Parts: sequence; structure tokens; C-alpha cells
Amino acid sequence: AVLFGGISTERNVSISSGKAVIEALRGSGHDVVAVDPAFGAESIERSEAILSDISAYPTKEELAAFSPKNMIECVNSNIFNDIDVAFNLLHGQYGEDGRIQALLEMRGIKYTGSGVKASALAMDKLSSKMLMSAAGVLTPEWAVVRKGDTVDYDSVKALRKNFGSDLCIKPNDQGSTIGISVIRDGNLDDMEHGIKEALKYSDIVIIERFIEGREITATVIGDEAYPIVEIIPDSGFYGYEEKYVKGHTEYVCPAEIDEGISEFTQNMALALHDVIGCQGFTRSDFRLDDEGQPFCLEINTIPGFTSTSLVPKSAKAVGIEFDELCNIIIELALKK
Repeated sequence: AVLFGGISTERNVSISSGKAVIEALRGSGHDVVAVDPAFGAESIERSEAILSDISAYPTKEELAAFSPKNMIECVNSNIFNDIDVAFNLLHGQYGEDGRIQALLEMRGIKYTGSGVKASALAMDKLSSKMLMSAAGVLTPEWAVVRKGDTVDYDSVKALRKNFGSDLCIKPNDQGSTIGISVIRDGNLDDMEHGIKEALKYSDIVIIERFIEGREITATVIGDEAYPIVEIIPDSGFYGYEEKYVKGHTEYVCPAEIDEGISEFTQNMALALHDVIGCQGFTRSDFRLDDEGQPFCLEINTIPGFTSTSLVPKSAKAVGIEFDELCNIIIELALKK
């Protein structure tokens, strides 16, 4: 069963990942059931229709109408009676945060990627940043604003004093750069607006020092680190459009960086993968400063997974094509 879609703000990205993996697995001879658990027990009937018309993304109103109960109904339905393994491509809340993993475990279904605890820790940026620090993985200095805290000129002035004029403001448990603001001039109005915007998506907001430099990412599959990918967005910021609209970003893999820096970054990705307790595959994102020091921003347990996504690009650099990569990840899941 390939799980895709879901009910998070990253639903559209997940649909693209699901379509790519389903095509690859069917091309490899697997018997594949397409499952969008947003539709509950009716997922089988409605999921194939989504794949045939990938432009039929839901509106915000339709997304809000999906109930988390549908996820429970789906996993508890007859859909999973004869499933050997679930390939989980549900990005964001309810799919990447340990909740669908818990349902699959209670149903006795093996699944790709990390387990319940590791998924929850990685999705929680505050928890993962604390674990990074404990493991000796450098991450930008940060502060936290919680729902209910006072957000005014005095509070944002204090943040600017501590972190400087260049800041990144992000929701604690979102992906695909949703709700993120980058402040480059210390404008207090922009800072206040950025915090309030991020609070729309999470009860906790992370404010961290912006690291000037290059954007790179490191993939771990199994217990091996794969080649580094450098991300060069036209706009200078790797936002939602730069990630998912073709032609807005250049990718270089292997990244043209010093071999020692590349190996050091890979080792940090492996260390973070291990300390959180991840399984299967992860992608850790870094900023590389002008002195060649990588700072880890976050770890992703279910990164984007189309044939042109970052993890497949890294695997292709060592000769692993997309369909083979999908099979490797299934094998890792079956060995759990």
C-alpha cells in the first residue's frame, strides 16, 4: 500500500510523491494499492481518481473538512487485510509525526521510514534542535515563542538584540517552508508579522539566527550517508515555489564543496539520524557558512519523493535509479 495525500497542509506535495512511487513500484512488478487515508474506508475507490487527475488538489476549505478520524477508519478497514508493507509518503501532520505510524503498528503492518518516537521527535523542531545540540551537531542559535506569549515591539526588539538583524522564523511542526519568514534587515514590523504568521500553523514558533551561506542537504539511507546536494534557488530563498515549481532552482550533486566538509556534513547527518532513532531514510538540511561550517536546520523523516526530489538525486549520484531506490526502502522496512 502506498500512503499519500493525507490531511496536512503538505497534502499536495504528498500526492506528487505518491504518484511517482506508485508508478515506479508498478513498473517494478509490485502489486500496489493506492491509499489516500483522507477518505477513510473509501480510500481505495477515491485514491486512483486523484492520481489520474493530479491537478485536482483540494481547496483550503476542503482540506479543513477532512477529519483525523478518517485516518483511523482507513487503517482499520479491509484495505489493509492483505498488505505486506506500507510505503508511507504522508508528509506533515498525521503522516510524518508518529500518528499514522502508531496506527500501522497497532494494525501489525510494516511500514517504510522511522518509527513512532523518532517520527514525533524529528517533526518537532524544538525537540530535534535540542537533540542536535546534545549530539554535537551544530544548529543555529534559537529562541521560542509560544501561543499566548506577548508579541509586541519590546519582545521582538529583545529577539533582534540577541540574534541580530538576520533571522528565520518558522512554525515548530510544519514542512515545505509553510509559514516560514526570513528577516534580513531586522525590521520590527516584519518580525512581529512573521511570528504571528507562524503561530497560525503551530502553537510553538522557532526564531533562529539566519546563517548566511550555501544551502546543502545530506541523505541517509539505511546506515549510509549519500552524496551532498547543493540547492541554488534563483530567489536566494528555498521557499515553497522554489521547491515545487520547475525552473526556479538549480541542484548540484555531488555538491562542489571541499571533500572534508562534505564528509563532515555526512557524519553529522548520520549522527542526527542515529540520536533521534530514525530508520529507513532521512534527509537533513544544512546552511554552509562562509568559513565552511555546516549548521543543521532540521531533519526530515519523510522528505519529498518524486524522481526529481533531493533524496533520489543523491541516490542517483551513486548510480541508484528511482525504481531501485523505492525497492531498497521497501527492503529496509521488511527487515525491521
